[in-house]
Amino acid sequence: MFYSGIIISNYYREQTELLLKNLIENNSNINISIFYEKQNTYKTINDLTYHIGNVGADLKNGNENRQDIDIAAFTYNDAKYIRREMQVNNEEMYFLYIYLEIFSEDKKELIYLTEKTEGFLQSKGMQTRKGTFRQEELFLAILPIMQNSLNIKEASRRNILTSGLVSTYPFISSSIFDEEGIFIGTNIYNNSLVFIDRYNTEKYKNANMCIFGTSGAGKSFYTKLLILRCKLLGIEQYVIDPEREYNILVENLDGVIIKLGPTSSSYINIFDIREESIEDNENGYLATKISKLVGFFNLIFGNLDEEERAIIEEKIIYVYKQKNITFDDETLFKKIKGKKVFKDSSDMPILQDLYNIFENDTKSQKFKIKLIPFIKGSLKFFNNYTNIKLENDLVVADVYDLGEENLKFGMYVFIEYFWDRIKKDRKIKKAIYLDEIWRLIGITSNKEVANFIYKIFKTIRKYSGSSVAITQDISDLFTLEQGAYGKSILNNSSIKTFFSLEEENIKVLSEFTNLSQKEKVEIKSLKRGECLMFVGEDNILTKIEASEFEKDLIEKLNNK
Repeated sequence: MFYSGIIISNYYREQTELLLKNLIENNSNINISIFYEKQNTYKTINDLTYHIGNVGADLKNGNENRQDIDIAAFTYNDAKYIRREMQVNNEEMYFLYIYLEIFSEDKKELIYLTEKTEGFLQSKGMQTRKGTFRQEELFLAILPIMQNSLNIKEASRRNILTSGLVSTYPFISSSIFDEEGIFIGTNIYNNSLVFIDRYNTEKYKNANMCIFGTSGAGKSFYTKLLILRCKLLGIEQYVIDPEREYNILVENLDGVIIKLGPTSSSYINIFDIREESIEDNENGYLATKISKLVGFFNLIFGNLDEEERAIIEEKIIYVYKQKNITFDDETLFKKIKGKKVFKDSSDMPILQDLYNIFENDTKSQKFKIKLIPFIKGSLKFFNNYTNIKLENDLVVADVYDLGEENLKFGMYVFIEYFWDRIKKDRKIKKAIYLDEIWRLIGITSNKEVANFIYKIFKTIRKYSGSSVAITQDISDLFTLEQGAYGKSILNNSSIKTFFSLEEENIKVLSEFTNLSQKEKVEIKSLKRGECLMFVGEDNILTKIEASEFEKDLIEKLNNK
């Protein structure tokens, strides 16, 4: 490797921006070393006072030529300004040294890069000097050994006050590097690496994410990469998969796929009350379950008015009473061999029980009719006791076979099941991925369901969890209640990732976020695999990167 050193010997007196910003973002083969030497305040003020006195006397005599007088006046005013800042505003005096080392494996390229860098610096108002006969000292000054040789100090020294040090701040590249983070990709502007630890509670208010992008922009690829990399860290993950996109990936990671549909033998009973469904030392199992069931039946029966909701609640309470379950939490326990245990799915009612109650009451006949597909028709797999157990740290809920109109039913059942699982142990990190989330908080949903999803995003951080909202239908996401729930999901996500979007979707998104005009243009012009990320208080244009193994695995998945 060949090296060539450059000294920055001077720069504009009035700096309006960070001195090294453009250089760092230039993405050349450059190492930068900056030395600061704090000067003794008392001695500096004495020296300045002595200098001011001498120069002031010379200015009074005025015997020198005009040029000498101008220079003297210039230094005289500078010295007075520095002394005033140190005495009045408690500024400190520093000596500043900035060295650059350009490197390349090819000598010709090195010469080209050196000339290019010098020209670039000079165009920004900085004076430079090549390290002729001082290359070794410059090379050593660049190494992290704190060696600043006298041979180069004399050529590079520049005095600066405390307030001026801000302009030399080197860490100005908009990159994110969380120490225990997952590798995401590279900064598009300077190729620096992006690592994000969304579970870092000291840095981020929560671990929630939003991943938005049009079809083919790269959001699915990115989501699968996250699943892969989180799997390596032992994070529990639950995926709602309406499009059957994750099956092969999960099989290769030894995860579990649970299918819900006409051809499946897996069942989840929507009436199940699970022991972990409420917090320790809290009460109200049945009351908590009723609110979730009302949301589910809103999906089936349409938006219920107050009278209809009251009828539904009455029948739900009665159907549980038939199973000897009431608002007394003790009724959720039974004794087996003298030991008190929580009741299981076989002790709970099923949809058939509610259907029978509807049939015996004229006020609920219309509800009975709408339940027929769930009892006797194509959706009767919802009318069963739960026969699955989750004992894997990667579970995918495959609801593809439900069809377009019925996806929301299966999604809701799985999310409610996964949510109880997530609350079971607060110490374990976990994540739930809600693909096509617009189906549950958009126009096809209702307030009860949307409130349940919002509650997950709002409270999952208490359980060391992360909710991930994924969609390409931005406009549908913001249709329910004038977009209130879509906006709430965005506001409760510390990490927002926007892949390429159509003009219409960008316009909708900008109504609910603080996108600048520049960011709107960037989102529209992003290439496949590129995204604009909002991470906490930072935003960064990122190119998603994957290893050959990961690409091969995911590309096989896509081809399938």
